[in-house]
Amino acid sequence: MTLFPDDDDDNNNGEEPYKHLQEFDVVCNSMKPPGITEEQIKMRAFPFSLKDSAKDWLYYLSPGSITMWDQLKKKFLDKYFPASRAASLRKEICGIKQHPGESLYEYWERYKNLLRRCPQHQISEQLLIQYVYEGLLFRDRSIIDAASGGALMNKIPQEARELIEEMAENSQQFSTREDVPIRKVNEVETPSMQQQLNELTAFVRQLAVRNASQAKVCGICTGICHSADMCPMIQEETAEQVNMADHAPAPRKQYDPYSSTYNPGWRDHPNLSYGGNR
Repeated sequence: MTLFPDDDDDNNNGEEPYKHLQEFDVVCNSMKPPGITEEQIKMRAFPFSLKDSAKDWLYYLSPGSITMWDQLKKKFLDKYFPASRAASLRKEICGIKQHPGESLYEYWERYKNLLRRCPQHQISEQLLIQYVYEGLLFRDRSIIDAASGGALMNKIPQEARELIEEMAENSQQFSTREDVPIRKVNEVETPSMQQQLNELTAFVRQLAVRNASQAKVCGICTGICHSADMCPMIQEETAEQVNMADHAPAPRKQYDPYSSTYNPGWRDHPNLSYGGNR
């Protein structure tokens, strides 16, 4: 029997007091001499199951304050398993949740370990089954519902417990772990999405290179957004020339009186005008 407190748990996590008492009961029941009651054996042997601070605590009790085993056991639990620790464990039992990546077997064993650490939880069997069922991940909960023929909570607590126990053992044998990889915030979830992202990046790069190679440099203003014949500077000069042409004065008529040919000015002369113009 391991002496209390355990060398591997100097701070005591609230589990060892009950475990220590259970082991002590087994040892006492296995070595009961004739003519000695169980009460007498436990009262005499219990000091030898303690060590260090626990043995000091027992020796510091008031002489004659403990006369029965039940009194000694209660004192021991009040010291090393206070009400605050019991309340904390009850809270863990009521709010138990299956972790991502945790198999049904591991979840069920963790749940039973909580019950062992706090046997005085004062929670009904129906509520215990409900808590462990509600804490299941969706996959395992669906499998258990299917195995129960509809819904696990429709079964009586004993049947529901036996079903979960059986399926937990099967999950241990066949490793039906629901592996959920933990991803970083910026990590791509699937290889196909990563491939699509790589293809899109390559396409954008090709498009940028193609546009850069097709760009022409203007020989007039050295711009890269247009060719020389479309340069804005030429367009401005052309517009100015057209504007000047629209506002230029009309050319004067040329009258040459010495011309040997027909002179248009004769027609406009008042003495040489034709009869139809009079």
